[in-house]
Amino acid sequence: MAWLPDPLVDAWRVLTAVGNERIAPGVVVADLFVAGLLLVAGWYVSQLVVRFVGRRVARRFQRPSVRKTILRSVRGVVLFVAVTLAAGQLGFRVSNVVLSVTVFSAVLGLVLAPLVGSVVNGLFVLADQPYEIGDMIELVDNGSPTGGTRGYVEDITLRYTKVFTLQNTFLVIPNATMRERDVINYSAEDTRSRLSLELLVTYEGDLDEARAIMERAARETREVVETGPDIRIGSARYPSAPVSYIKEFADHGVLLELQYWVKDPYYIARVRSKIQERIWADLDDADVEIAYPHSHLVFDDTSGTARVSVDPERGGVPPRRESAEEARHDPPGESESR
Repeated sequence: MAWLPDPLVDAWRVLTAVGNERIAPGVVVADLFVAGLLLVAGWYVSQLVVRFVGRRVARRFQRPSVRKTILRSVRGVVLFVAVTLAAGQLGFRVSNVVLSVTVFSAVLGLVLAPLVGSVVNGLFVLADQPYEIGDMIELVDNGSPTGGTRGYVEDITLRYTKVFTLQNTFLVIPNATMRERDVINYSAEDTRSRLSLELLVTYEGDLDEARAIMERAARETREVVETGPDIRIGSARYPSAPVSYIKEFADHGVLLELQYWVKDPYYIARVRSKIQERIWADLDDADVEIAYPHSHLVFDDTSGTARVSVDPERGGVPPRRESAEEARHDPPGESESR
């Protein structure tokens, strides 16, 4: 064992110490059998305890994440007791390991420090309640063209959060990372979400008709809130029905913005596509055109006229005669050289 680090060598000596003697590498078969029975019994006992305690925990705590964390902790305690008894049956003295300063320092530095950090972050996530199991969230990514990753919270533990994305993939994110990320929760309290849609129309079109088309297209979409009382966000109130505003007089047209509310945030892309399809179909029969970047050159009476005379004998353009104003600004001697 000379190739092992000193902390591990000390740990092995402490574990195999029985009084002033040491157990041989080969352990009695009976002890192994009893230790195995203890582990199996501990596993079944943990299942029974979790089943017995689970009902009371479910009645006391409404949040699924808290219930799962408590039940996992109970199962872990029962299994730890079973492992301790099995180790004692094999002759390992756990008390010496705990009291050993060398082993305790090594375990604390290599294992417990990251574990304790993960547990602390998990406790903060459970206490702050930024999201719950079953909520639809979005991990904001400002550098992504799509804005971020959306999905449903599948599980919350003391070490990580599992998210089932809309792309049918699983994301396992440490709670320390989740606490540092910007998270949008679409399912918190009121599931209605406010969205917007922009449309650039030409200056020559009918703005009132364009706004009416946008509002009608949103109202005819089943997933959109058609009408009702104003929706309150904080101290502000917003109309629940779709409303179109003039947002900006842009270079190539008038920018209109449609603001509407969706009943559920689960099919945002589909709802947006339906509204745009209805707007596109209604614009064909309306006095409204979608603006796009282009340049239109207009020549009027103030524009200059280019006059060119051709010498019929030479078949080309005669040299341009210098005007008196240009000759006046020529350097001395330059006119003669011409």
